[in-house]
Amino acid sequence: MSGDLKTLAQAAVPPPPAAVDAAPSRAASGHFDELRAVAGPADHARPTPDTSQAPALAPHWARFFDHLGPQSPRELNAKASRLERQLRDNGVTYNVYADAGGPQRPWSLDLFPFIVTPQSWQKIEAGVRQRVRLLEHVLDDTYGPQQLLKRALLPPALVQGHPGYMRAMRDVDPVGATRLHIAAFDLAHGPDGNWWIVSQRTQAPSGLGYLLENRLAISRLFPEAFEHMRAQRLAGVYRALVDNLKAASPGGRDSHIALLTPGPYNETYFEHAYLARYLGLTLVQGGDMVVRDERLYLKTLRGLVPVHGLLKRLDDPFLDPLELRPDSTLGIPGLLQAVRAGNVLMANAPGSAFLESPALLGFLPALSRHLLGEELQLPSLATWWCGERAAMDAALPRLSACAIKSTYPPAGDARGFQSVLGRDLSPRELDEWAGRIALHGDDHTVQSYLPLSQVPTWQPGAGPDSGQIVPRSAMLRVFAVSDGEKSWQVIPGGMARVAHNRAEIAAMQRGGSSADVWVMTPNAIDRTTLLPPALTVAMVAQRRRLVTSRGAENLYWLGRYTERAENTIALARLTIECLIGEDQTCPSLLAWLDQMARFNTLVLPDVPALTQSRRVFERSLVAGLVGDQLASSVGFNLRAVRSAGSAVRERLSYEHWNLIERADSELVQAFSALSSPADFGTLDALDMLKRLGRHMAAITGAQTDRMTRDDGWRLLSIGRHVERLGFLASSLSAGLETGSVCNDAGFEAMVALFDSTISFHAQFQQSREMLALVDLLVLNRDNPRSLAWVAHTLRGRLAKLAGSEPNELSPMSLQVPDPATWDLATLCAADPQTGAPALATPIPSLPLLQEVLDQCWQAAHDVSERISATYFTHSGSAEKSVVA
Repeated sequence: MSGDLKTLAQAAVPPPPAAVDAAPSRAASGHFDELRAVAGPADHARPTPDTSQAPALAPHWARFFDHLGPQSPRELNAKASRLERQLRDNGVTYNVYADAGGPQRPWSLDLFPFIVTPQSWQKIEAGVRQRVRLLEHVLDDTYGPQQLLKRALLPPALVQGHPGYMRAMRDVDPVGATRLHIAAFDLAHGPDGNWWIVSQRTQAPSGLGYLLENRLAISRLFPEAFEHMRAQRLAGVYRALVDNLKAASPGGRDSHIALLTPGPYNETYFEHAYLARYLGLTLVQGGDMVVRDERLYLKTLRGLVPVHGLLKRLDDPFLDPLELRPDSTLGIPGLLQAVRAGNVLMANAPGSAFLESPALLGFLPALSRHLLGEELQLPSLATWWCGERAAMDAALPRLSACAIKSTYPPAGDARGFQSVLGRDLSPRELDEWAGRIALHGDDHTVQSYLPLSQVPTWQPGAGPDSGQIVPRSAMLRVFAVSDGEKSWQVIPGGMARVAHNRAEIAAMQRGGSSADVWVMTPNAIDRTTLLPPALTVAMVAQRRRLVTSRGAENLYWLGRYTERAENTIALARLTIECLIGEDQTCPSLLAWLDQMARFNTLVLPDVPALTQSRRVFERSLVAGLVGDQLASSVGFNLRAVRSAGSAVRERLSYEHWNLIERADSELVQAFSALSSPADFGTLDALDMLKRLGRHMAAITGAQTDRMTRDDGWRLLSIGRHVERLGFLASSLSAGLETGSVCNDAGFEAMVALFDSTISFHAQFQQSREMLALVDLLVLNRDNPRSLAWVAHTLRGRLAKLAGSEPNELSPMSLQVPDPATWDLATLCAADPQTGAPALATPIPSLPLLQEVLDQCWQAAHDVSERISATYFTHSGSAEKSVVA
């Protein structure tokens, strides 16, 4: 079934009508129709769908659909599914703290872009540049002579009374002479066809990373349309931003710039990691940094590395617990003093948050005339700050047709509240709001309501052959970035936020989505890339050595939890296979499985012993696979892998991260469909464990063969080998203690748990001799699952991490038993106490082997403790500093 997409957009219903949910494609009454570039009626009444005959498409949208060619609903649904899958596979997330579904959810992106004509962009670009110049002047005066306050051009309540004003930065000249390096402006396309400023973001504007991901995804879906529509590229402006940050920083062209993030639980953490990777910056958290002698340093495995500039994505109050919020665990003690000393460039300079108050918009026209001698080219929505009596008197009669906004930030200030639309309030609620405003006028700002323009979005239908183009309200966010002293460029694009269903508020927190923004240009396409034309020796050396202590710690635990998850999956699978296999009644095998399951917390301590109630034990094991009550359940370990991986997301490939997410989600989805974990069948659990085992094998491959082998990777590998050494040693020790290795079933189970079944039978055929078992599982240096191979590899990795010379071991390496001192005859020697041959008794007494196993298990514990003390903390005064 095929239909012309241009006709579909024109008529809203493609042939045949039965395949499409009928819905009008015209914008609602009172809204600007982006698809047709038609201004709606001027009234601001509650919009209702207009089902009258739609006018022709706007020329730029007609060109877009022409380049797409004939597209059926099935084809568009396939593209939408591909887009959703790409975002999910790329790990693009927008976290919501209150989301009951977990801390991460996939980013939402509409299929069609938001297209901006050259004429519209010319107005937007000029107006935004003027705005950021004006805001820079306001900041310079506010933290300098404060003439605007003295002349009553700005009320002190909006500056010094705002929690975003920072007295600690008064009379401090910013490094690089620029305070605002990034500013974001939210624009609405009004029913009259004009663009209006709704809000501005200056503290830590979000969207620069999502903007890039949106562009990459949509341009790949519609490559021909993207090229022929002459959409301007973005990389040149990002390149100008990075070059300027380095040039303005104290270190000059070779300055070390880092991106400061609150961490993986921040709602836009994906963007932080993505942006840091794209711009070539070091992604850091507050705990990664330390201030010494008014200079900022990054804590790395090799010592302290100077940092000359910070692109911060952290709100100002959390920056420095010494001078700002003392309860902040996200900031860096002493950071503000380093900034005041001129040793650190901050983008943006601390103290710009008061510019985000909606109340300030009402004062900007007069400020522009005073500071720039110019009228504002982009108007703001009419705004009344109710801290002024005249403004409050003018605003109160308009409440039903306006938005009521908090003058101060809704989060972190007791005076703040979430915005409401007067048109959604009852008369009684309007009276209540009027009473609050009269009592606390300073806290309230009233802003006129403007119906947002509506853009075409593709909404899949109930079936694969149905769907429709539906108008949705959208707001455009554009960014200005510094490219020199007191100079800015506007990124030729932006991020459109699209409202959910027929909502009037376009916000991601309220279920909205985003859209790529294509700015058409009649000029040459800027095909600049972020690939540097030349690298200096210092830049290359810096990129080789920077592994932050926090990143190293998370990589270490990513390795440990990956190995632990793989081990518990293998153990759970082996236990179930034995319980439903032919050797269900072997007492020593059951005793070994029981001991191993309890030691690795696959079952709760109060579960009856396996020899007492096999059925209860089996059901408890299956039910506990995903349970939160068990500290080392399969589900717990998979979530721990995901948590550790998310903290070093910038170091993992898309494929690696996708494997981690799929392994975690598969287990959760398998159990979430059931009313109770007890409903999960044993065979179903076995099949699921086999699938998880394949996922873990792929993750192991990604970690082993797809990561750069720097110090971070070495710690990941060390973590895996520490975990493996302890697990294998304890498993074999329990097998000797229970005697399970003395019968065929237990012997085979032990070999299987060591993942050495194929190797054993290829080398020893059907032998069940202890000599063969010890040779392959303990001494064989060619078997990566043998204790000798693990110990030898671990000793070498520890020495390499410590920077030891070739063939030399570090003190930490010497804590691991040396497999070169082991030999088969000694480990299987006669019992020195009884004089009997060790292998002649029903349960062999191998004290020397048991001693080696105990040493391996203890070494795993001791090495882990020493690694944490050596590499993950920098509290000592004797730390060395790596000079840039």
